[in-house]
Amino acid sequence: MTATPYEFVAIAGSGTIATGLAAVASTSSSRVVMLVRSEESASRALAAVQKASRRIPGADPSRVSTTMDTGDLAEADLLVEAVVEDARVKADLLRRVSEVAPGADLATTTSSLSITQLGEASGAPDRVYGLHVFNPVPAMQLVELIFPDPVSSEVAERAHDWCHILEKTAVEVPDTAGFAVNRLLFPYLFDAVRYQERTGLEAAAVDQCMTLGVAHPMGPLALLDLVGLDVAVAIGQALNNESGNPDHIAPATVQEFVAAGHLGRKTGRGFYEYG
Repeated sequence: MTATPYEFVAIAGSGTIATGLAAVASTSSSRVVMLVRSEESASRALAAVQKASRRIPGADPSRVSTTMDTGDLAEADLLVEAVVEDARVKADLLRRVSEVAPGADLATTTSSLSITQLGEASGAPDRVYGLHVFNPVPAMQLVELIFPDPVSSEVAERAHDWCHILEKTAVEVPDTAGFAVNRLLFPYLFDAVRYQERTGLEAAAVDQCMTLGVAHPMGPLALLDLVGLDVAVAIGQALNNESGNPDHIAPATVQEFVAAGHLGRKTGRGFYEYG
């Protein structure tokens, strides 16, 4: 296999995307360090990496470690931001790590926010690109790559090479709200929720219509639970900010779930309950 352009990969975050990406990165990078907020989140993250690695040929969880000290990332070749979908939080993190690791390429896994604006806020716009992976990262083949104008061709080449080495299919897409997949997907998902609101049809029935009638691998309401209902609200708001279309805002049911703390699979309850 071709040598990876990123021998030392740092990943800020400890959630599903972060741990899935860490497990995948361990197939080619000799050192993968996850920046976490607590000992508890570190323990959970390493357990998730171990579990994910069992399903990934060539994954080596022994290469993955955690830290709470950004100083440990100083020699990283790549730092991937995979924290909460909040522009201020992401920009602040990218700004801090750009100073700590001046030689690192910087990537964000945002699913809805402007890469250009995050890059500008980071103070290192020539190093920040979008690396939009999909959940579950070990199984999903697509990676949307977004390169704002300030990003150098060398950074873009390394990003493409890394995706290829990880056996992912990289597609360059414009820096627009929702990029390509979510811009096309979420109007459909939200319309399914509004259909359920109008008709009172059970979530399982709505989903069966689409899995059995259109051969979708997962129904729209189950998919919203998988994505995370809080993430869905953020994506909808980003789409609406750009388009002004009220249909791009998450429907009332989704917002009510989020207000109650029911975010889908990650909290055990959304349109469905999870044991």
